[in-house]
Amino acid sequence: MVLIINIFMSAFLYSLISVLIVSAMSLVGVVAIFFRDKSLQNVLVYFVSFSAGALFGDVFIHLLPEAAENGFDLQVSLYVIGGILTFFVIEKFIHWRHCHVPTSVSHPHPVALMNLVGDSVHNFIDGLVIGASYMVSIPVGIATTLAVVLHEIPQEIGDFGILLYGGFSKKKAMFFNFVTALTAVLGAVVVFLVGTVNSNLTLFLVPFTAGAFIYIAGSDLIPELHKECGLKKAFFQFIFFVFGIGIMMLLLLLE
Repeated sequence: MVLIINIFMSAFLYSLISVLIVSAMSLVGVVAIFFRDKSLQNVLVYFVSFSAGALFGDVFIHLLPEAAENGFDLQVSLYVIGGILTFFVIEKFIHWRHCHVPTSVSHPHPVALMNLVGDSVHNFIDGLVIGASYMVSIPVGIATTLAVVLHEIPQEIGDFGILLYGGFSKKKAMFFNFVTALTAVLGAVVVFLVGTVNSNLTLFLVPFTAGAFIYIAGSDLIPELHKECGLKKAFFQFIFFVFGIGIMMLLLLLE
């Protein structure tokens, strides 16, 4: 009994540290003010490639194998589809765009307040999936946290630009972006509170997370990469994409 409590508390502590790190990523958006739009876009595209590879790597190397440990049945498939549909609904009906390119006349974004609402929902779900991953095991939790952090970097830079575009001052943009990021902490706490009552929660959230990551990588990140043309850029996008997958492979050494 004491051992179970210690494992639970360790997972909870790792989760809190992880979601605080993810929340801190909201502050990286300030670097956007030091770059011109074109220069920032050139840098971000490689972050996008890397994070897309990391997300797909986490899905197919860590999450789905864990979800299918007792067999890849219809229930697992439906949970994966549920994750995809949930993020589709968030993007479609809350008008949230998980965008990774700074605001410009040719690349408009939703209004700042709507972006904050959508970001809060997204970060809350990030907290849920990170917490659920640590309830499976610490190595799976670390892999999922890394995947989330990597795709948060370009997203938060884009979000910071949206808030400035929407009329926020730099200080207010940083403050509100950080506040919405803290909903990830709430998500992690909720998943552990519910998890103590329902031990089957991770059976749902792990494949659900896989579906969410598939949607983010396939619907949001990959299309951004296709906006960049040229053999040289395509080559380096591929290299960074494979590197993201490779990082997830290396994390298998922790298991």
